[in-house]
Amino acid sequence: MKIEPLTRMAFAPFGEVLEMDGAELININQNFAQRFNNLARVDVANEGGRVNISLATAVPRPQPIAITMMERHPLGSQIFHPLEDVPWLVLVCGDPQDTSSFRCFRATGQQGINYARGVWHHPLLVLQPQRFFIVDRMGPGNNLEEVKLKVAWEI
Repeated sequence: MKIEPLTRMAFAPFGEVLEMDGAELININQNFAQRFNNLARVDVANEGGRVNISLATAVPRPQPIAITMMERHPLGSQIFHPLEDVPWLVLVCGDPQDTSSFRCFRATGQQGINYARGVWHHPLLVLQPQRFFIVDRMGPGNNLEEVKLKVAWEI
């Protein structure tokens, strides 16, 4: 599978790319800080959901990386932003059983992503141990669907 650079345009069918380039810049704290504003739309209110902010640590999977499943969150969006400046991979698809719908992106360590509600994606794929800031949905209802792939493949 071809791994392509993560860009706003390429990732648009799956959600939003969070990065400072092109963001709305606001000076704050008496001009001693800059805020890169309005980076993503947090979509978590369905069925009584609320915003959940958390941190995660991830470790690399054995290489080549076996792709055997995909997941999605039907009730809310999900943001992952790295805390270290280390590249990582983002794997998404339109239909988990159609390998031609899969796209793999290489994100820089300064790019985060916001999976739109209901987008099929693989859990975190890191190339070295890495920490992430996460914004997602917490609340009632089943917000996780997982599907095993009929045919496993590798990155």
